[in-house]
Amino acid sequence: MHRLKEGRRLVIGGVTIEYELGLDGHSDADVLTHAVIDALLGAAALGDIGGHFPDSDPRYKGICSLELLSAVNGLLREKGYFLCNLDATIVAQRPKLAPYISEMRQNLAHALCCDAARISVKATTPEGCGPEGELVCITARCVCSLEEYEP
Repeated sequence: MHRLKEGRRLVIGGVTIEYELGLDGHSDADVLTHAVIDALLGAAALGDIGGHFPDSDPRYKGICSLELLSAVNGLLREKGYFLCNLDATIVAQRPKLAPYISEMRQNLAHALCCDAARISVKATTPEGCGPEGELVCITARCVCSLEEYEP
């Protein structure tokens, strides 16, 4: 979950989307890519995004989250894991995200060195309910499965 804020770019799944609000965070605040990173690290029991890329580290200020995802993919490969599949859902009242889903899938697949057929990204609206519905934030949730191999 990242708070919406004026004066920031809106980046989701590596796609910059024209909108009057952006997401607040130390990096580019790409809520989808951050959820993917946490799901992958969690599936491999390797901690979380904050442990690997702390917001106290100036190296990550404004960084493209797809770069962080590529680094996580390298770590997973070092540990002998590869992605079987990934399913993510973005919860946002606005903007409408359907036109960007295909590009998001391609961006994630590229960073993970896999076919986009392994990546599912969906967007849903909260119908005006909760913080997403009140335009306070955008949320993304992700699950994935990994398989082990001998590196």
